[in-house]
Amino acid sequence: MKFLRNLLASILGSLVAFMIVVGMFFIFMALIGSADDGVVVKKNSVLELSFVAPILDYTGKDETDPFAAFGGVELGLDEILHAIEVAKNDDNIEGISLTTGFLQAGVAQTREIRKALLDFKSTGKFVLAHADVYAQRDYYLASAADEVYVNPVGVLDFKGLATEVLFYKELQEKSGIKMEVIRHGKYKSAVEPFLSDTMSEENRTQIKELITSIWSVIVDDISESRNITPQNLNIIADTLGGRTPEYAVASGLLDGTLYFDQYENLLKEKIGLSEDDELNYVGLMDYVQKANKRKIHKGSDKIAVIYAQGEILGGEGGKNYIGQGLIVDALHKALDNERVKAIVLRVNSPGGSALVSDIIWREMQLAKEEKPLVVSFGNVAASGGYYIGVGGDMIFAEPTTITGSIGVFGTIPNVNQLADNIGINAEQVGTNQNSVDYSFFEPMTDSFRSVMQESIEETYETFLDRVAQGRNMSVERVNEVAQGRVWSGVDAQALGLVDELGTLDDAIAAAAEMAGVEDYGIRKYPKYKSDFERFMEDFGSIKTKIGKSIIQEEIGTEAYEVLKEFKQFTKQKGVQAKMPFSLTIK
Repeated sequence: MKFLRNLLASILGSLVAFMIVVGMFFIFMALIGSADDGVVVKKNSVLELSFVAPILDYTGKDETDPFAAFGGVELGLDEILHAIEVAKNDDNIEGISLTTGFLQAGVAQTREIRKALLDFKSTGKFVLAHADVYAQRDYYLASAADEVYVNPVGVLDFKGLATEVLFYKELQEKSGIKMEVIRHGKYKSAVEPFLSDTMSEENRTQIKELITSIWSVIVDDISESRNITPQNLNIIADTLGGRTPEYAVASGLLDGTLYFDQYENLLKEKIGLSEDDELNYVGLMDYVQKANKRKIHKGSDKIAVIYAQGEILGGEGGKNYIGQGLIVDALHKALDNERVKAIVLRVNSPGGSALVSDIIWREMQLAKEEKPLVVSFGNVAASGGYYIGVGGDMIFAEPTTITGSIGVFGTIPNVNQLADNIGINAEQVGTNQNSVDYSFFEPMTDSFRSVMQESIEETYETFLDRVAQGRNMSVERVNEVAQGRVWSGVDAQALGLVDELGTLDDAIAAAAEMAGVEDYGIRKYPKYKSDFERFMEDFGSIKTKIGKSIIQEEIGTEAYEVLKEFKQFTKQKGVQAKMPFSLTIK
């Protein structure tokens, strides 16, 4: 009895202590919220851009959420671009120092930041770049600077784009765990790694043409900034002409080699300071806090921007995946708000559930009957991501956007061989002929495969019809460019799959023009739960998260991503409209 009393007292004491801590936390946050943002930008300051975390299109921070300030180092592309635009007209900001390394952003995102830097320079302010190591994407961004420097013993990677696809057929045979696959589309290669140990010619062709198109855009942009012809840039890439700092300078990729203290002296010189003076740096995270309080678009009329990013899985949705819940709710809010005159849907998704894609597509159809609806594609808008996009009145894509992939597939795990190997026998009993439609422990029957294939074909025909309707094309013409094949934004425009090449800002401007408004503000949707709120909701799963972190640390990030990708395939439900392969462009 004494033990129980002590146990209950301990539990009660812990709860009281926890409530006191939470209460103090709320008071602390309220005090912070009532105070000034604390960010002081002195005269002759330099905005320092150093991207240390993965860049999402949008983080969905709720400014009214007292826990929003505890979001870590996470920044959205929207905040980054806004901060650079505010800095352009900030008299206290003399220039930008770009010191990022190993940029974690898609090519389209990188290009948007790059364009923002070029716009910043148009005011006469400087942009300088320095790094110890330039990966290709880092250099692509840095090439927008007035001058680009590297550590004298640093590295610059410039050799063209490549990607790698892993195949699991032999692994399945050895393990006894396989994926049963039903698909439509000769280029629908998301499932190819489970069917073969080698890449098909169709898949090799589409990957080569895709990355060649993206590389051409990158080369053209660098050519304009660095005044090196595209032909010479390709020669440099082919001969590894930038493999040492000396070669990189001689080839024109870089302006020189400097240690960081020498680079800082150069920054001081640009501002008019002596070497003994102190540089006033303003970090991007700090400046974003200040910039977020300044609105570029201030009109009472609003353009709603709805962000759909991540794999399409269904349910409520969140910052890293798309569900019909948040997207449909955001569309309804934008329609119900009389001040919202037009809607822009920003899509950054490789696709996923065909059912969820169609639900969102239907809501898009209803929305555009009431207000203009323009779609903007980010890094990728493929398969299901493209599916929801064709519901808009007009589509913008970046030249480097990966899009198209009009095709569907279904995958179901099967452990029949493994069960045989370890002595498991499963017996089924049903009331009707098709009651037992599928068992993980038995080979897939011809009748079940036939039913699944029928479902795949119906979904594919529906997909073709949605695209034909949205793009004003015949179903036959759509089928010619479909079959699950992916395209760059440049090729997609030439094929009629998108209307214009441009940024999110271009899409917003087009939506405003369609609505007949010139002076407008921006209203962003949806708002996501803060990290603290999610932490409280996920409190019971902390052990699981710690376990995942340990596994990732032990086997390495790349191996962990392979394991996670394989696991995702085993969890997929229903017909999938998804990008034809996991593509990491290096």
